[in-house]
Amino acid sequence: MAKSFQEKFQKRRVLTGYISVVISISLVLFFVGILGLFLLNTRNVAAYFKEQIVMTVYLKDSAKDIEITQLQKKIQLDPATKDVNFISKEEAAAQYARDIGEDFLEFLGYNPLLNSVDVYFNAAYVNTVSLTQTQRELETSDFVDEVVFDQPLVTLLDENILRISYVLLLTTLLFIGIALLLINSSIRLSIYSKRFIIKTMQLVGATKSFIRKPFIWTHMRLGILSSFIALSGLVLVFLEINKRFPELDMLEQPVALTIVFGGVLFLGIGITAVSTFFATQRYLNLKSDAIY
Repeated sequence: MAKSFQEKFQKRRVLTGYISVVISISLVLFFVGILGLFLLNTRNVAAYFKEQIVMTVYLKDSAKDIEITQLQKKIQLDPATKDVNFISKEEAAAQYARDIGEDFLEFLGYNPLLNSVDVYFNAAYVNTVSLTQTQRELETSDFVDEVVFDQPLVTLLDENILRISYVLLLTTLLFIGIALLLINSSIRLSIYSKRFIIKTMQLVGATKSFIRKPFIWTHMRLGILSSFIALSGLVLVFLEINKRFPELDMLEQPVALTIVFGGVLFLGIGITAVSTFFATQRYLNLKSDAIY
């Protein structure tokens, strides 16, 4: 009875140890995968934000419908243009009233806003030089009152895209280093609980490679399981991001996805195998009285 209880306790203890290893490895691999996903999609993310920048062309009240139509066609034919939207002064007033929560037209008695054309550009053309040149060209039209865009934001994006890439790269490398330490620590604790088994097998004549193999294989399987758990989480995150931001075209990047998913699987298997090898080797090299 006591022996049966002790065996159950030992099995439960081993199972708890394996579960803690799987959970810790899965979490670490998941966050490494998230960082890798963002790192490899930095260019797409930057392009997405660039294409949200709008240049607004304000039109004089004297502008004729045919002039506005011709202007829109001219802008649309430019290879730099992604989209063109005409916003009437009435639409602008209604939107502004919704934003401030009150009808300012009743207070003023007239609509001070102007008709406008919102222009969005392809990411490759969103830079200070290109947009400033387009701004000057549009301002030459007699019926154009003013052309504006958020120049400080464009400058900020230009200056920080490369910096953000480097920061993400360094963060990913740092996290991989932390992952190595955490996974190694988890496996060392798991092997530590079996140090007496390792030493007993060695004392009865088992070779070092014979002793290592079952431990390495067991932890490799835990690594594979952890990798698939982490990959399942990554797939859910990936699908949610793709659903919310389809403009990022993440499904059109099979190479980047293969690198991230393959990297997570490789880390899960590789780190566990190497960590288990060195953890078992440590106790194999210890003298019997040193393991207590």
